Amino acid sequence: MKIIGTPKRLFDLEIAEFGFPDEMEWVEAKKICQTLGEGWRLPTKDELNILFENKGVIGGFEDYYYWCSWDKKPGFQLFKTGQQIDWIQGITCLVRAVRSI
Repeated sequence: MKIIGTPKRLFDLEIAEFGFPDEMEWVEAKKICQTLGEGWRLPTKDELNILFENKGVIGGFEDYYYWCSWDKKPGFQLFKTGQQIDWIQGITCLVRAVRSI
């Protein structure tokens, strides 16, 4: 699948080579990650921060908001500054799927 591409490995994660092309709401983001196959999901809050800290190595990120799951609830991180933010109703963000290895 094009979104997964050739996954990058970082610590105990596989990271999809590409993000989804369009912004989406959190519920849609969770569902679309599951369509990628076994184990693909939104990153946790801590995993998303690891992606932010290693975005130069991983590549393909925009300086925009990316979804994560904070203990089963929505949150997101701005990949320009690293700021993590609780969910705001109606917001749309980008998505980069991960899975544990």
